[in-house]
Amino acid sequence: MRILAERADIIPQLAEVFRTFGYEGTSLSRITERTGLGKGSLYHFFPGGKEEMASAVLADIDDWFEREVFTPLLRETPENGLAGMWKAVRCYFQSGGRICLVGAFALDGTRDRFAAGIAGYFGRWTGALTTTLVRAGWTDRAAEDAARDAVLGIQGALVLARAMNDPALFSGAVDRLEARLRQPAPSR
Repeated sequence: MRILAERADIIPQLAEVFRTFGYEGTSLSRITERTGLGKGSLYHFFPGGKEEMASAVLADIDDWFEREVFTPLLRETPENGLAGMWKAVRCYFQSGGRICLVGAFALDGTRDRFAAGIAGYFGRWTGALTTTLVRAGWTDRAAEDAARDAVLGIQGALVLARAMNDPALFSGAVDRLEARLRQPAPSR
């Protein structure tokens, strides 16, 4: 079995196990098999078991998006914030080759268990994007609609690209969404 120095070392591995099997399909035996860690090590780092592991993974994802997407949208110029968001989305989701674990958790029975974190993630994303579009000259309503459509489009493109085993579907959808938000703000 492997020895890890810190809890944070295992979180990326746990995320991939949850991405592969979902919350319900992820068992402790699958986690030990995929991570190479013994049950004792896992419970040392996560005494709350699988639920604590999933919470840690969701918090890690949330932290990454806060740092790489939400904060830049709010602090950078609208143009730079949007460009950074599209770059981060392509990178994080591996151009459509990686599912959104937060989105996957939102679709099954896990949603109720992690509802606040899931809603917070999507709410902060659409909120930061809305604020950025308003700063770029969009009306409040047009910005809110466009932000929701963009996040919906990204999530839908991830599902379709995975279902069709065609990452190009994701890339094309993101290119079109990006072009749409680069257009001049709708007239007031």
